Amino acid sequence: MSTETWERVLWKQQPFPDNYIPDSFLSALKKNANFRPYSYWPLSLASCAVTQHISILFIFLVTFVHIYDASWDPRILVWLSIGMFIVGYLVWEILEIYIFGTRLGDFTSLANALKSSVLVFLSLLALSPVLRTLTASTSSDSIWALTSCLLGLNVLLGDYTPPRDPKRIRERLTSVLSMNAAMSGSVVLASRLQDDISVFALMLFSIQMFALFPILRTRILLTPPATRILLTITLTGLSVYLTCKVSTIVTCILICILVFVTFAAPAMLVWSQKYKNELRGPWDVAVPQVR
Repeated sequence: MSTETWERVLWKQQPFPDNYIPDSFLSALKKNANFRPYSYWPLSLASCAVTQHISILFIFLVTFVHIYDASWDPRILVWLSIGMFIVGYLVWEILEIYIFGTRLGDFTSLANALKSSVLVFLSLLALSPVLRTLTASTSSDSIWALTSCLLGLNVLLGDYTPPRDPKRIRERLTSVLSMNAAMSGSVVLASRLQDDISVFALMLFSIQMFALFPILRTRILLTPPATRILLTITLTGLSVYLTCKVSTIVTCILICILVFVTFAAPAMLVWSQKYKNELRGPWDVAVPQVR
């Protein structure tokens, strides 16, 4: 047996076979080197953003059902959307003070927000007759199936993580696609309504739910946990209450989904951690460390 020490090099001729394994081969073995175990309650708290989004989605669907069967006055929904915008803007300004310490009442931001809201308001008002007749030649079954797919994409592609830089709202591709899918589904649903004011009210409400609320939610994720928990309980209770007025079966499905997302899914992830077995050793590709 040769007394020469085996070296892990290819350029040197060594008196060892190609399949030679030295005794020190497994000395550098590392198991789950970069693994960080999760805790249940932080995971459950992080899932509140998903729970809020699902609750918002069901609130929107219940609103459409009531507008569709003419049990709700669309004019009330318009005023409700305007009130929600004002409350949301005030909450945004309060969060600006809490997070960044800026002063309340910046005239420039207020003027820009007012100008943008007026433009959106007038654009929807002008496009309502077009949207109402957009799918006139399409059967309702196709509309319901297409809407289900679009709203499902909205939930799957939503961005539920807090921004790394609080001063900058992060716009990922998935969050943009999520908003586009929700607005497309809203347009398709609005085309099933009977009059222009109903189409206008539903589209205005969908903008509040799927375009503005996710932006506000990213700032709420930077607040203390009690704020997020209170918002989640409020939205969950409202969605369950409104859905209960429409269908008992759908309400049971909604409750099961919310319980699974908020409590069961984090528990499954914590339970599955014991099966994680990531091995790293000298056979892995070298990772460059660039300063």
